[in-house]
Order: sequence, then C-alpha cells, then structure tokens
Amino acid sequence: MKRFTNLKTYMTVSIVAGLFTGILVYFGTRFVETGIVWGLVTFIVVIVIVATLDLSFKPDDQDPNRPKLR
Repeated sequence: MKRFTNLKTYMTVSIVAGLFTGILVYFGTRFVETGIVWGLVTFIVVIVIVATLDLSFKPDDQDPNRPKLR
C-alpha cells in the first residue's frame, strides 16, 4: 500500500478552501488579519477532516477474481 498517494490532492483541496474562505471574509470585513486567520483555520480544519476520512477507509486487498461472500 502506498502511503500519501493523494497528499498533493488533499493539500490542494485544503489550500483552495482556505483561500476561498480568507478572501470571502476579507471582502466581508475589510480586515486583512481577520481574513488570514479565518483562512488558516479553514485550511487546518479541512486538512484534519480529509486526513481523518482517509484513515477511516480501508482498501480492499481481496483477489478480484474471488467472490466476497462464500
């Protein structure tokens, strides 16, 4: 099993979510610091959620030619 196969994808999703939230908050409040804080918080929350979901999934190592139920 290859670990971190989708790390680049996970980081990209988290960065996009953080940038989107940061820009949205900045244009709503006109405070740069508030936008940066919300963007970083969103980045961290999204990366933790995606990593947790990735750990909860167990890949199927069974032979595809054998039936699952016997």
